[in-house]
Amino acid sequence: MHLIAPSLLSADFTRLGEDIEMVNRSEADWFHLDVMDGVFVPNISFGMPVIKAISKIATKPLDVHLMIIQPERYFETFRDLGATYLSIHYEAVTHLNRAVHQIRELGIKAGVVLNPHTPVALLQDIIAEVDLVLIMSVNPGFGGQKFIETTYGRIKQLKKMITESGSSALIEVDGGVDLKNAPLLITAGADVLVAGNAVFGSGDPGQTISLLKKVTL
Repeated sequence: MHLIAPSLLSADFTRLGEDIEMVNRSEADWFHLDVMDGVFVPNISFGMPVIKAISKIATKPLDVHLMIIQPERYFETFRDLGATYLSIHYEAVTHLNRAVHQIRELGIKAGVVLNPHTPVALLQDIIAEVDLVLIMSVNPGFGGQKFIETTYGRIKQLKKMITESGSSALIEVDGGVDLKNAPLLITAGADVLVAGNAVFGSGDPGQTISLLKKVTL
């Protein structure tokens, strides 16, 4: 069964507590938290104080996606804030193997993120050592972007690599995910769907989460 991770970047920040409680009550599996520094991506989102506040009322795992340069500076901080999954960009670190092991040594599950035009094959030598691979299906930095259609092929390629290596890594997809493309993403091999605007921009976010959860092949 696939997992649903609503992205709080798309929540209404004037009523963030209510939106978190809605996700708590819903059929969602994780909270997806995008941390942006305005350097690695051309946008700034939220940081430690907001995540600390979220962690106090969230009852589901925190899936933290770092869109920042030199992310290794903050691994311990995000561990202490309650991150279950901590994902870093392939494009943002010089020593990926070392960074992945640093995360796992802290007792957190380690994820690697690929931008839309970073070849999946570059993960060949580390795929067996990560817990999660996040495929960006839009260019990172802003919500509400158009889904990039080549994502399906990238997921299939990654799934094959995971199977052949004996890795247990989950495949997560983030960007433009909605009820229309969710069945195709799951068919391609996605395990976790991150949904932002599709959930929080709908008339009934809880119902939308339920529909995404019920999507079948």
